[in-house]
Amino acid sequence: MDSLVPFLEGAWGWATSSAFTFSMILSVLGVVAFISVWAMFAVWLERKASADFQVRLGPNRVGGRFGLLQTLADGLKLAFKEDLIPRDSDKFLFAVAPAVAFCGAFAAFAALPFTPAITALDINLGVFFIVAVTAIGVIGVLMAGWSSNNKWSLYGAMREAAQLISYEIPSALALMVPVLVTGSLNLKEIVGFQCLPSDGVLDKEGLVYLSDHGWLAFYSPWTFVAFIVYYIASLAECKRAPFDLPEAESELVSGFHTEYSGMRFSFFFLEEYGMMFVVSAVAALVFLGGWQPLPFISLNMGGFLGNLFFLGVFLAKSVFLLWVQIWLRWTLPRMRVDQVMVMGYKYLIPISLFALLMMAVYEHWGVRYLPGLF
Repeated sequence: MDSLVPFLEGAWGWATSSAFTFSMILSVLGVVAFISVWAMFAVWLERKASADFQVRLGPNRVGGRFGLLQTLADGLKLAFKEDLIPRDSDKFLFAVAPAVAFCGAFAAFAALPFTPAITALDINLGVFFIVAVTAIGVIGVLMAGWSSNNKWSLYGAMREAAQLISYEIPSALALMVPVLVTGSLNLKEIVGFQCLPSDGVLDKEGLVYLSDHGWLAFYSPWTFVAFIVYYIASLAECKRAPFDLPEAESELVSGFHTEYSGMRFSFFFLEEYGMMFVVSAVAALVFLGGWQPLPFISLNMGGFLGNLFFLGVFLAKSVFLLWVQIWLRWTLPRMRVDQVMVMGYKYLIPISLFALLMMAVYEHWGVRYLPGLF
């Protein structure tokens, strides 16, 4: 009997660790599948949106009249293209740079709650975790630019490093404003604060009830300013126009990924569109109520259908914010390097600091705003 106890303890430990490993593998596969499908949809959406802006057809062959399978066809073409590595490049760094760049966007998905019940990891420091891991991408970009032994690639990598460092500061400061209001870095708790009932009781019996705080974008003038600052800074973090200097085709051929082809190039593509979803999702969660459809009315829904509805609302908000990114790309001209730096250091950082300071003062004195009118 004495020999059976260690055996049972070992078996229980193995089963527990195996279950944890299995759940982690499922989470990783789920994130990879979502990013792949999302990237195909986002590329198709960008092509169709740019075609509408420029009064042309866009994809309209592969996958029927709307070209729904065009991105899938292009992905298959990339998979079978020859993987070229420049002769004078640093071959090891050149090979691993796309994976390092992709890791930042990939890891950020782990902390995103899609619904109250659908999330890979419920991290108490979710906002801090996302800000930290998304900065990993710049390491991959620097590796790609330097290892290519191409002056255009190196210029693009240096631009990306300067741009990310300058815009990470206002982005993080803008996110600190809702963190200050809610008192939490947990994304689920931040969404819960925005749908908190007027009587403060979270476990409600009814389906629909009024929310006391509403979406944080409309909670006060300073949270609204923080939302705008965060969204502008997120464009620079994603290398989207008018901040697409690291890939400026008219100046740098294709920037830091000039020498890449095949699947390695597709990793940079996945990283860009993955980051576009991450920043849009964070904005939707932190400032726009997450999965709640209306600013000052919250729904209390559970079960499969409830979570499916919440998932649809959350994805709709994220897709809308991504569409705004696409809209801005095909509307605004590219900024100069000095203009990008001036906007980050001279304007966005002071504005975000002032918004954070004023929000702290207002919270300390208990100033409240009228719903819908700040």
